[in-house]
Amino acid sequence: MPSQTPGVTELSPIADAYGLGLSEGELAEFVPHVSEVLRSWDLVDELYERERPDAVTRTWAEPEHNPFGAWYVTCDITESTDGPLAGRRVAVKDNTAVAGVPMMNGSAALEGFIPDTDATIISRMLAAGATIAGKAVCEDLCFSGASHTSATGPVRNPWDPTRTSGGSSSGSAALVAAGIVDIATGGDQGGSVRLPAAFTGIVGHKPTHGLVPYTGAFPIEQTLDHLGPMTRTVADAALLLGVLAGRDGLDPRQPTRVAVPDYVAELKRPVAGMRVGVLCEGFGHPEAVPGVDDAVRRAVDVLRAQGMQCENVSIPWHRHGRKIWDVIAVEGATTQMVDGNAYGMNWQGAYDPALIEFFGSRRQADGTLLPDTVKLVLLTGRHTIRRHHGAHYAKARNLVPRLRAAYDDALSRFDVLVMPTTPLVATPIPESDAPRDEYLARALEMMANTAGLDVSGHPACSVPAGLVDGLPTGMMIVGRHFDDATVLRVAHAYEEATGGFLPAKVSAP
Repeated sequence: MPSQTPGVTELSPIADAYGLGLSEGELAEFVPHVSEVLRSWDLVDELYERERPDAVTRTWAEPEHNPFGAWYVTCDITESTDGPLAGRRVAVKDNTAVAGVPMMNGSAALEGFIPDTDATIISRMLAAGATIAGKAVCEDLCFSGASHTSATGPVRNPWDPTRTSGGSSSGSAALVAAGIVDIATGGDQGGSVRLPAAFTGIVGHKPTHGLVPYTGAFPIEQTLDHLGPMTRTVADAALLLGVLAGRDGLDPRQPTRVAVPDYVAELKRPVAGMRVGVLCEGFGHPEAVPGVDDAVRRAVDVLRAQGMQCENVSIPWHRHGRKIWDVIAVEGATTQMVDGNAYGMNWQGAYDPALIEFFGSRRQADGTLLPDTVKLVLLTGRHTIRRHHGAHYAKARNLVPRLRAAYDDALSRFDVLVMPTTPLVATPIPESDAPRDEYLARALEMMANTAGLDVSGHPACSVPAGLVDGLPTGMMIVGRHFDDATVLRVAHAYEEATGGFLPAKVSAP
């Protein structure tokens, strides 16, 4: 699109906003120089249009049967009949681009957007023989740990349709738990793979930060963004992780070399003698539902019975993790996800210019399209940035090595750490006219144990830890950076010892 040369009328508000002190006459002197510089914008447009790939056309449909509100759209995309995922039906969290298929990211601010290219993980799953069965509903801009915030309506928990399925990978969790798909993908910035896994009784693995490329997924904050598998079994999580993982050359979050072991084969290694640190600060949260801590301690007893050495370990910095996350997520999402229209700038990886233009124009034209969770982020984040100019974001990022080192120190003595994934069980879905206090509380109350591990980047897997009052709970297993194989091995040993995880007692609402 040719750039339009601005005149004094367009430049004056910019000068005023920056306090440049330019008179109308002085601004007029800048106009021809601005016009000359803008010629480069026209050339970039021309070059980009020449280089961009042709748009992909694929068939998709509105879901005909959607009892849990978990499907956004359905499709049937298969590109290979060979590979480790052959015959597996996959639900893709709707924060991830499938070319030619709508991507709403749970938000009215992105409704109608259709990506031109597949995300890296989509290309990899299709090459591995998977069938993409559709896009799973996610929470509005993925900023909720519960399932009542999506613009398409609530996603319901197959264990009890009156309750949350967790968020923000809400639809993915519900579809796997209900047996509607074989496996699913999720995204995790504050717990959004692990929380819905815990609430719906499935396996959710947040990989080490940088193990799985985030290319083609809607960003929130580049230091927190993760994609990972959501499955019925640990073996399926290992299988899917092996397909998703590895460097793609487009995501600078990834190290230069990313080793991808055979995660499925690693499950067979013995676990006797492994050291398990039971994280004291992961228990006893004031908001804990009675019975959750006890359920996870019983799960630890199962690990002990398999010959693992389980001991309590204290990491006081774990309780700081959520607060550090608050600052990074709030100020980071304000500047990157909203002001920066998802990607921001200074990013050396792949961008999606069409998504940036679409989302930016929609949310600037009508800020009411944003959910209350993101309105809270913006009110808080812009206030603190205006007052302190981003200094607190900088302080929080400077504390990350200290938080990471606290976990690493414990993991130098233990092979894994364990704790409750969340101190809660699935809460009732708020009514559509619920007070804002209830809406926000239900969206953000469950992240005490998960959020800090997005900050630190350690791999963490939630596995079912039994039922409390008929609802699933989760045990979270945490490992060393890029040692996802050990995390999954412990998770698999636990699953085998329990005789397999209970399927959801599915009942449609």
